[in-house]
Amino acid sequence: MKRRKFLKNASLGSAVAGLTGLHHLEATPIKPEIAEQPFNLDYAPHFGMFKNHAGDDLLDQITFMHEMGFRSLEDNGMMGRTPEMQEKIGNHLSKLGMAMGVFVLDKGGNSANTLAAGKDEFVEIFLDGCKRAVEVAKRVNAKWTTVVPGDFQRNLPMDIQTAHVIEALRKGAEILEPHGLTMVLEPLSDTPNLYLRTSSQTYMICKAVNSPSCKILYDIYHMQKNEGHLITFMDMCWDEIAYIQIGDNPGRKEPGTGEINYQNVFKHIYDKGYRDILGMEHGNAHPGKEGEKALLEAYRKADSFM
Repeated sequence: MKRRKFLKNASLGSAVAGLTGLHHLEATPIKPEIAEQPFNLDYAPHFGMFKNHAGDDLLDQITFMHEMGFRSLEDNGMMGRTPEMQEKIGNHLSKLGMAMGVFVLDKGGNSANTLAAGKDEFVEIFLDGCKRAVEVAKRVNAKWTTVVPGDFQRNLPMDIQTAHVIEALRKGAEILEPHGLTMVLEPLSDTPNLYLRTSSQTYMICKAVNSPSCKILYDIYHMQKNEGHLITFMDMCWDEIAYIQIGDNPGRKEPGTGEINYQNVFKHIYDKGYRDILGMEHGNAHPGKEGEKALLEAYRKADSFM
């Protein structure tokens, strides 16, 4: 049985069991102190993060996130969902008073069509993605879409590649800006072939594009790997950072599973006045319901900086 609301007279643990439909199994109770109350910062889980408690239905997962105190959702794959499902997700978020975080701009730039190459056909693919992203954003009431320029074009000087990227992003910003949609550029650590690698490089590009629709997505996990000095670099780039993502290093799991002092980092972000979304773009350190419970406990601990 799928439910949209917890039963008020049932324990939270029993309610969680009801979401899965497995009434004959005893659910691991989730302590009241790690459930229901909103967080100090606006963390956004993604689909699948709590499926062992909430089940496979996407709307039930959103409801569970809300019951656990989250007020936003992040879904990188939103552009791959049907318009009908996008509408359902957007309507359900609105009903619960939740916000939509980033989704990845489809074919915004990758190894197959890098913006650094300066090729018209690659730029057209990117601009088509921008136009489609506008329509998706309308359905889910999103304000941000993630863009990665793609790989190095190694037969070209670095400055020429940078000029190509800036020119393409300016064209994309012209499409997005009238609709209030911001592409957030994400420097990554996945492979050394990627063109965009550091926060300072991304800062320079955003300044050159010079549009409110082109800002930085500061992914703490990737930036810890590529450059470290998280607070220092965030401060240097702060006026261009529009969105933040989370993941501990090593492992790319929840806060507290790696080397990053997330309580200090979150406090710094809060003290800077940041009240937008922080996307939980990481995996669960442990499987099953116990892993989901541990993740909730980790966020309550890291968020207790007040």
